[in-house]
Amino acid sequence: MAANLISRDEYIRGVLRAYCNTPTTTGSSRRSDRLLAAQLYDRGVPLLVVENALLLATARRLLRANQAAPLNIIRSLAYFVPAIDEVLELTVSQDYFHYLRGKIERFLQSAQAR
Repeated sequence: MAANLISRDEYIRGVLRAYCNTPTTTGSSRRSDRLLAAQLYDRGVPLLVVENALLLATARRLLRANQAAPLNIIRSLAYFVPAIDEVLELTVSQDYFHYLRGKIERFLQSAQAR
């Protein structure tokens, strides 16, 4: 895995910003989230992988059957660790994550219109 090309502090800020801006989260981070972001940096997990994992997990949460029971809000970055590990193993184009971002944006726009 390629080493991160940004500083540790920039990486942590980037992860926390992406996490806080992710739909279905509280929109805030805690000390444990900061520590996990630092661990991800130390593991050499690229920031893009973290961002893609947030997209993947969010798409799975939002784009479910209409009759499915609502899910609780996500209160910790740790929720996304399995998705991060999954994205590390994926061999899909970045276009797939652009597609997911579009699907999420359209879903959120239609939900606001209701």
